[in-house]
Amino acid sequence: MIKVKTFGMELKPLQTMHELAELDEMVNTFIATNKIKDVISVSDSPTTDDKGETIGLIRVLCYEA
Repeated sequence: MIKVKTFGMELKPLQTMHELAELDEMVNTFIATNKIKDVISVSDSPTTDDKGETIGLIRVLCYEA
C-alpha cells in the first residue's frame, strides 16, 4: 500500500540551515520509527508570504507500507 506523509517547517532568516537539519531529522525519525523500507519519493515545496518571500517548507514523503 502506498502512503503519503507531509511535514512542515517554518523558516526564519539566518536559521535556515538549522531548520532544514531539523526537518531532515523529523523525516528520518519517522522512517526509522515506522520501519519504512521503500521510500518512493521525497519532495520539498516552499511556502511564501504576500511579498513572495519564502517563509516555510513543506516536505512530502511517499512510501510503501
